[in-house]
Amino acid sequence: MPGGISKVDGGTITTARGFRAGGTYAGIKTYSDDKMDVGMLLSDTPCAAAGVFTKSSIVSPSVTVNRETLAGGQPIRGLVVNSGIANAGVGEQGYIDAKDMAVIAAGSLGVKPEEVLVFSTGVIGVELPMTLIRSGVEQIELSEDGGNPLARAMMTTDTHPKEVGVTVDISGTEVQIGGVAKGSGMIHPNMATMLCFVATDAAIDQGLLRQMLPEVADYSLNMLTVDGDSSTNDSLVVLANGAAGNPVITAGTPEAEAFKAGLLEVCVQLTRLLARDGEGATHLLVVEVTGARTSEDARVAARTICSSLLVKSAVYGADPNWGRLLAALGRSQAEAVEEKIDLFINGVCIMEAGRPIPFHRDAVVALMRGDEVTFRIALNLGDENATAWGCDLTEEYVVINSAYTT
Repeated sequence: MPGGISKVDGGTITTARGFRAGGTYAGIKTYSDDKMDVGMLLSDTPCAAAGVFTKSSIVSPSVTVNRETLAGGQPIRGLVVNSGIANAGVGEQGYIDAKDMAVIAAGSLGVKPEEVLVFSTGVIGVELPMTLIRSGVEQIELSEDGGNPLARAMMTTDTHPKEVGVTVDISGTEVQIGGVAKGSGMIHPNMATMLCFVATDAAIDQGLLRQMLPEVADYSLNMLTVDGDSSTNDSLVVLANGAAGNPVITAGTPEAEAFKAGLLEVCVQLTRLLARDGEGATHLLVVEVTGARTSEDARVAARTICSSLLVKSAVYGADPNWGRLLAALGRSQAEAVEEKIDLFINGVCIMEAGRPIPFHRDAVVALMRGDEVTFRIALNLGDENATAWGCDLTEEYVVINSAYTT
């Protein structure tokens, strides 16, 4: 990890001081012993808050309500989330239910409705069962180690919860940043991922946090692709309650850069967890583009290669068919000069200065059969770099999504 940042073993969103969370099973999803479907998070004190949301023209009313809440500028105290039903594509009732969900959660948390963010994820086109959500909220017991139940309550086709926590040295003060995320399919974000919540005990200026978050998303969750489909509910939010006691972090300071590095680390680690748990996935796919002329070229090239169905299929079959990488690079419209390109598969050079390099095919195939496959494409045109994360494409992905509602 970058200097001044250390990973917290067993870290989660409640790694940050002054936050409590919990989850329960309310009956929204089909029952199983370990299943949960409603969760909440509460800060002991008001939080500076920032969020980025889907750029889809069709959105869940939960996104609409959260945009309105954050636009108000008031501090945020907590959030509530349900899984199993997305509260999208249901007309005016969806907005009514999203607002009511905030009221229900606020009553249980002991705060105002305008201090609560609301999130839903699951099947589109089904109204929220508000009676079940109300009973679920009433059942939740919040605790300082409740990050895992919250992470479980967010899951849909995920096979396991995604949780990360880090400690960051901010000019001698240790601050904590923790996060949880959910997502396995319908992932090709235009802002973040399906749902991602981050909490920190750092004191930071809200305007700076809101300026910083989209930049962090662009180099982490916006570089994630599982299947090329974006969601109506994509949301990334950060809450900062200042419980660490550090002086308020302001723009243009070393403290701001240190905090941003920590926030980026949390989002990158959650991105990797999401990619590794893509629906039906057997390999984590990492695409590194270096030496691009512009940062946009680096990002678009990496994301295009990572989202290529041909590349993803080759990874599944451990097939070192590097021509597919070049084809995807070409159609990305990023500036590339064939005679300057170097290409590596798990560290093995396959192409140098635009010319194929003889390699031991069986050895590369063996490398590609590991859990993680990394392609590095050096454009050698400039100094900009970017990394994209994804997974292979398997038969299981089709099985999961051919029977999602049946």
